[in-house]
Amino acid sequence: MIDETGIPPGPTNPGIPPGPTNPGIPSGGPAVPTNPVLEELPSYFTQPLTDALDREALIDLSIGDPHEPTPPAVRRALIDAVTPSSSYPSAVGQPELREAIADWVGRRHGVEVDPDRHVLASAGSKEAIFHLPLAVIDATGSRPGVLWGQPGYPVYDRGTRFAGGVSDPVTLRPDQGWRLDLADLPAERLARTSIAWLNYPHNPTGATTDRAHLRRQLEVAREHRLLLASDECYQEIWFDEPAPSILEVCDGDLTGVIAIVSLSKRSGMTGYRSGAMIGDPTLIARLRRLRTTTGTASPSFVQAAAAAAWCDQDHVDERRAIFAAKRQVLLSFLTQQGFEVSGSEATFYLWVRAPGGDDAAYAEALMRAGLLVTPGRSFGVGGEGWLRLALVPTVEECHLAVQRWAAAIAEGRLPT
Repeated sequence: MIDETGIPPGPTNPGIPPGPTNPGIPSGGPAVPTNPVLEELPSYFTQPLTDALDREALIDLSIGDPHEPTPPAVRRALIDAVTPSSSYPSAVGQPELREAIADWVGRRHGVEVDPDRHVLASAGSKEAIFHLPLAVIDATGSRPGVLWGQPGYPVYDRGTRFAGGVSDPVTLRPDQGWRLDLADLPAERLARTSIAWLNYPHNPTGATTDRAHLRRQLEVAREHRLLLASDECYQEIWFDEPAPSILEVCDGDLTGVIAIVSLSKRSGMTGYRSGAMIGDPTLIARLRRLRTTTGTASPSFVQAAAAAAWCDQDHVDERRAIFAAKRQVLLSFLTQQGFEVSGSEATFYLWVRAPGGDDAAYAEALMRAGLLVTPGRSFGVGGEGWLRLALVPTVEECHLAVQRWAAAIAEGRLPT
């Protein structure tokens, strides 16, 4: 008897057992094994939000994917770079792209970096964050731990666990400005850690930090021989003063430090998938080896578009002004209605206390009013009781969102 693979059964093809996932396939062999980490993880928080958008005509204030178009010059650079024949892209980044990133670091942060030794292109920041532990963690060693602030971006946890490490979240608090401070942690906890993640401006709270705080984290990390990894995806979305980078406090010595940056938020290139890792030359060399193994790279035409984006600052300033206008619409409404807003100094997120304390219930009530927001619990412990509002609709849609929200409150369908 031949099964649907077309190969006769035997020692190498004993057959696949029938069952819910394999109806009608002959029995006789084991089911496909599953990585237990995958089974342990809940669905990624964006999935139910996307499903809700598919079902409802909602104003989306949930997922961080702004509606503003990608700058025309970036789109043109991509089109012009599409060649008649295709070839494999550079897994470490085209020289022109790495040079553009290094030049941007110099202009934006006043830090000189070598495009060959300190810079590595990535396919956005998410995959770079996920893959970093694979180059750092020794799952059988004495330091499998990875520290990160919670509520926070779930990929710090997921990348750690798939690499065989131990995820070790630190609960962040509003009275401490949602800042992770390594100096507050016991020495024994730091001793079992290999990576400590910072993320400022912070997702989901929009909290910021300063150079003094970053310098203190660097000192603790070096004292305890940790890799200090700084997720700076939202660094260009600030409103009062430019957000600092961990690179600025290293005094030219990038040992034990890596910053991860992205064009997704800065340049409206979420779908292009382009970012970079900047820092410790020894780690960059390891990551080069890892990335040529995994084959992770943005297409060549995307890399050309990315180089164009890093070379231009005008569109970044224009986008920031648009986010500021959206922020003003929603923040004015929230303030007038007496909502508690915490953090929210940067990024395009507002972090709002849920009336009544149940973020999931309030988010559901908002959805019935035509607005989709993210419950804070989606970002882990410490996020319960909060709502994240993403400034992704247009300014006009933000005004409409405020009108819907106000109407629901006036009609008694929502508390404040």
